[in-house]
Amino acid sequence: MLTDGLTLTDHHCHGVVPHDLDRPGFERLLSEGPTGTFDSAIGLAVRRWCAPALDLPPHVGPDAYLTHRAELGWREVATRLLGATGTTSWFIDTGFGGGTAEFGALTDGEVREVVRIEQVAEQVIAEVGAGRTVFEQIEARLRERARNAVGLKTIVAYRCGLDFPLRDRPPKSVFPEHRLTDPDLLGWLVGLGVRIGAEYGLPLQFHTGFGDTDLRLHRADPLLLTDFLRKTAHTGLTVMLLHCWPFHRNAAYLAHAFAHVRMDIGLTVPYVGHRAQAVLAETLELAPFRSLCYSSDGYGLPELHFLGAFWWRRGLGRLLDEWIAEDLITTADAERLATGIAHINAEDAYPGTR
Repeated sequence: MLTDGLTLTDHHCHGVVPHDLDRPGFERLLSEGPTGTFDSAIGLAVRRWCAPALDLPPHVGPDAYLTHRAELGWREVATRLLGATGTTSWFIDTGFGGGTAEFGALTDGEVREVVRIEQVAEQVIAEVGAGRTVFEQIEARLRERARNAVGLKTIVAYRCGLDFPLRDRPPKSVFPEHRLTDPDLLGWLVGLGVRIGAEYGLPLQFHTGFGDTDLRLHRADPLLLTDFLRKTAHTGLTVMLLHCWPFHRNAAYLAHAFAHVRMDIGLTVPYVGHRAQAVLAETLELAPFRSLCYSSDGYGLPELHFLGAFWWRRGLGRLLDEWIAEDLITTADAERLATGIAHINAEDAYPGTR
């Protein structure tokens, strides 16, 4: 397939759990819910595709898989599975799941940081309280972190939804919350991310769509960002829509309609598995080819990073084979499309990565 051997830039993912896991601990990480199970499509995929990468036969039973995994040790498992993805650049959201140094010790690839803006604000508020200078200190800290980052990220979809009120000025006061939920404060914080992102040339990533049970899914539809995208269309900011499923067609429309929008279907691909070809086809109905970036959104289990890459290669490769067979695309154009999604589109969008 055309996707075999392509190097990948994983423009959004997280670290792995740095210790061995028992079966309940492993299965919890197989799901975005509070419990997971091997009796699921992704559980089957682990047994079928991850097992051979760890020198086990395909379809090995869950207990045998986990016993062998423990014998190898979490570090060896992570090194093997991450290495098997063919990823040469990893952009790590350090707001959840560990830092770049820990992840860098497990891979030979370049590792860069994506700064989560809500985490920065919460850290500053915890340190200095809710005094009159807190907003200036949040901005100073975010600028400091941004200088060495490859991108910024917001999880405003989790906190109040994507229909947040964009604010140029901070609210009059802030409550010292451990977890920020005030829409006006979050709207100001996103606005700050817009200004710093545009100034530093850093894309601003938005969680959209699929996620854990802390999310209200109907408030994570990227279409709720339409007015925000109109307001930011000429600021120089690049907006990255992450994950997107089941709203991937909505996100594809936004990438079609707004030149500063990019998207991925990371997190989606490991879970939809053999249906990745269909999701990619639906996304590429409207999304310009330059707008789609590869990501795994792997977290906790290196199996998720591995499956993100495996199913992406298989799904896109089969889709392009169909297009070539039906004379919808030339082989040269298909190669250009695949290489773009694999790494070139991310290199074009993120500073200092080419």
